Amino acid sequence: MRAVVTGANSGIGWYTALELARRGTVVVVAVRDEERGAAAAERLRSLVPAARLEVSRLDLADLASVRAFAAGQVRRRLDLLINNAGVMGIPRTETADGFETQFGVNHLGHFALTGLLLPTLLTGGVRRGPARVVTVSSHLHRRGRLHPDDLMAKGWYTPFAAYGQSKLANLLFMRELQRRVDACGVPLASIGAHPGYAATNLQARGPRMSGSRVGEMIAWLANRLLAQSPAQGAWPTLRAATDPGARGGDYFGPGGFAEQRGHPVLVGMSAAASGADDARRLWEASVELTGVDYTQLKPSFPRTPPLAPNAEPGTPGR
Repeated sequence: MRAVVTGANSGIGWYTALELARRGTVVVVAVRDEERGAAAAERLRSLVPAARLEVSRLDLADLASVRAFAAGQVRRRLDLLINNAGVMGIPRTETADGFETQFGVNHLGHFALTGLLLPTLLTGGVRRGPARVVTVSSHLHRRGRLHPDDLMAKGWYTPFAAYGQSKLANLLFMRELQRRVDACGVPLASIGAHPGYAATNLQARGPRMSGSRVGEMIAWLANRLLAQSPAQGAWPTLRAATDPGARGGDYFGPGGFAEQRGHPVLVGMSAAASGADDARRLWEASVELTGVDYTQLKPSFPRTPPLAPNAEPGTPGR
């Protein structure tokens, strides 16, 4: 089996890559910084000497990088794509393509990547079943609200409101991808997961970017006292990726109190995350913004009015 894991150089992504490597999977360590990716691969090999790893540059904040990465994979078998990388709670910045960074990295970058890799995924499969796309969301999607007239948060930005929108978008995308796959009879399973509260470097990045040493200290203390380990945080992703009984549209998270920690189980999602109309409109807006149109999924739904994204579309790349 061959898998691409975005953000595999640290945190949940690294532990996801570790366990997949232990199972004999060829893992593509897809990272923004190739030096850090190479260091992460060395750490993986120190624990799994026989690990089959490939390090490849992927900057989800730059659609040109996403297209370049996908072009390097197009003639390779691919059984599993794990959309794991992300940013959380940072001050408002923009990607290379003019997207609000949290929405651009967490949703649009992965939307474009999945569409560009779709032809390759359709040649693969997991345990004699279809290939899988696992999209990592967050329990904070429940606080998220989709802003159809201002997806780029030019008029309402706060760090965690924008994060919530991006994580809600992850689930809307996950479910809409499965609806379109089913409508076309395409062999692919789109599955969601969230890690609960896991101690990673995400929590401290926002305060650090804001210059708040107090906020950074609070994040560090909360990770030490309240969070589960990143290895445990990877469990829901790994179940979504490897459980033979997992089905398209499933969503896995920790089974403990408030889904903060514990063994992975099927969990629910907010009513907003299940909204088919919002999912279709978000899909159409994402196509316009990224220029990635999922040509393998022939239109099977009536066209709905697109969202007003408040940003210029990216250069088309099909």
